[in-house]
Amino acid sequence: MKQIISTELAPKAIGPYSQAVAWNGLVYLSGQIPLDPTTGQLVEGGITEQTVRVLGNLKAVLEAAGSDLSHVLKTTVFLKDMAEFAAMNEVYGRYFSHNPPARATVEAARLPRDVRVEIECVAAVKAES
Repeated sequence: MKQIISTELAPKAIGPYSQAVAWNGLVYLSGQIPLDPTTGQLVEGGITEQTVRVLGNLKAVLEAAGSDLSHVLKTTVFLKDMAEFAAMNEVYGRYFSHNPPARATVEAARLPRDVRVEIECVAAVKAES
């Protein structure tokens, strides 16, 4: 059965979509942008600070879905400027240092709220122990 996932620890959806949807042992996370979940405002700073916030938001949604970063199977990273790939990748590597997921990274002409980075992912739900 399809389960809608929502948490106050990540930014609310800003359109007709869910933060995540769980189905058949997998959780599909909508793209996260660097919004502070408390204020709803963009975080200050460059690609490094924005990537940290995006991954923090993804982590919060994953936890609400009964998963975590170690169960992520695939990510898609959207960058405003591919010249910022190395800086984004350095931060990303801190979050996925062991058995990293599959990934695609693309440069997008424009992202919501003109952010520098957006990341979506698919993860397995942790098995209950």
